[in-house]
Amino acid sequence: MKILVMGAGAVGAYYGARLHQAGEDVVLCVRGENLRALRDRGLIVKSFRGDFTVAVKATDRPADFAPYDLILFAVKSYDNAAAARQLDGCLAPDGVIMTIQNGVENEEALCEFFPRAAVMGGNSRIGAELDAPGHVNHTALGKIEFGEMDGRITPRAERIAAVFERAGILGELTADLKSIRWVKLMGNNGTNTVCTLSRSTLGRMLEDPDGCKLSRTLMLETLAVGRAEGAKVGDDRADAQIEMITTSLNAHAIKPSTLQDLEKGKRLEYDAICGAVIRAARRHGIKVPATETVYALLKLLDGINHTAK
Repeated sequence: MKILVMGAGAVGAYYGARLHQAGEDVVLCVRGENLRALRDRGLIVKSFRGDFTVAVKATDRPADFAPYDLILFAVKSYDNAAAARQLDGCLAPDGVIMTIQNGVENEEALCEFFPRAAVMGGNSRIGAELDAPGHVNHTALGKIEFGEMDGRITPRAERIAAVFERAGILGELTADLKSIRWVKLMGNNGTNTVCTLSRSTLGRMLEDPDGCKLSRTLMLETLAVGRAEGAKVGDDRADAQIEMITTSLNAHAIKPSTLQDLEKGKRLEYDAICGAVIRAARRHGIKVPATETVYALLKLLDGINHTAK
């Protein structure tokens, strides 16, 4: 399968590397120092599953290697429009573009640029950081959950699932994309936000009683909004998420992506997380005071981060 990873930061690069190892024809779309490092030295992955290096095709012009059977869309949500325009004419006639981004609004955003039938949604379930150009530190998980927007289990989705399975990155092929997307948003709204504002790892934030309480409150607000949107998610998901992080992951080694961006002076992806919850909450008349508070704080922090840079 010819696969483009559009936005090969830590997350996209890791999945691209595993797909390349499985024998797929993979192209990573990156820019700047990261692109130069990939071309000069290949992609270096330090992983709790074993370190490895791969030589993969890398470009900042996705049209150079088009068309693609699958595009994994992994840019930050605020770059959606610019990245989608770069992909004009790059998708094969029967190809698929799959968002593995944070948030629940990216599928519809992609439908503004691609036929709805070509768009799939997915969750990236991974702990990873770009330590240096061309160098990924993989600390946890490493799977993709995905599905068709209309909930069908189609032959093309099964083909992609088989490719992901061979690469060791298949989490789940789901018939309920909406629910798994809201569960992922629950986790992001409850952890990315608090860890970024407190500059804490997941472990440090959750072992503090007040930090854990705030995280859980944000998760519960997200779940309430998700149910109003049609997601099949109970409040028990919040406690299950906290338990999974604290018992199954090396949580003290994991910095959520928004905290990573803060430390590197990059824009913060708070609007796709908190903003998505707030916009949906307002459609249904649901109050989400904790989410509104962290949204305001992250917006201010994002402005300070840019000024400092």
